[in-house]
Amino acid sequence: MPEWFVIVLKSVILLIVLFFMTKWLGKKQISQLNIFEYISGIVLGGIVAIHTIEPERNIFYGIIAMFIWFIVPFAVEFIALKSKSFRNFTQGKSTVLIQDGKIMEENLKKEGYSTDDLLEKLRDNDIFLASDVEFAVLEPSGSLSVLPKKENQPLTAKDLGLKLAPEKEPQTVVMDGKVLLEPLANLSLNTNWLETELDKLNVSIENVFLAQADNNGQLTIDLYDDKLAVPQPTEAKLLLATLKKCQADLELFALETNNIQSKELYERNSRKLQHATELVQPYLK
Repeated sequence: MPEWFVIVLKSVILLIVLFFMTKWLGKKQISQLNIFEYISGIVLGGIVAIHTIEPERNIFYGIIAMFIWFIVPFAVEFIALKSKSFRNFTQGKSTVLIQDGKIMEENLKKEGYSTDDLLEKLRDNDIFLASDVEFAVLEPSGSLSVLPKKENQPLTAKDLGLKLAPEKEPQTVVMDGKVLLEPLANLSLNTNWLETELDKLNVSIENVFLAQADNNGQLTIDLYDDKLAVPQPTEAKLLLATLKKCQADLELFALETNNIQSKELYERNSRKLQHATELVQPYLK
């Protein structure tokens, strides 16, 4: 058997084995590496490389070695889930670098952090003054979690005493010109609704590269032809404007009529419509 064919065959086999091992270790292995995962990742890659470029090496020995280096971090992760002390030992603990607005110099030295390192991490969190920080902790993954002081935090609807309507995750309902039924069902919509909305825009499904709908039933689309402009959804805003106009018309009718019963009728319905508008306004903004 030619050596080049052996190298290709072993590369494919070891790559498949490495893929499934990484998949079994879970997504955390990819996003955040602890010490054991970092070491095992390097060693597994080395084993694959050695047994790929040296055809005379027995591939089964390589698979056995890979299995050992797979089972070690897997076992460590399993034990760490059961024991916090073991987890702290293998994965490390968080270290407070700023507490009550004061930089903890001893903790900086302990972690080998310079002042420049700290300021760089703060800039990564869009903070350029250390005095703006109330609390900052260095995570075992190496990222810095920052809590700005209260006066430097952005205002939220809760701070302003506003009650907002609950919002569901927007769903992708068309992808690559094909309708996705499950996302439509998640929003309690169907293909008839989708076709109606596309007809309003004078667009066929086949011309849609991507279409997304929100929980208000507003559809935004992107076409294959980038030169074509598609109007943005305005149904919610138009409905809100229509409600306000109707309420204003009722007030105007009440002012113009001299009939007492008609005036009371207009005023009563104007108040009802104003109340209804206030209730639905958070959903239509």
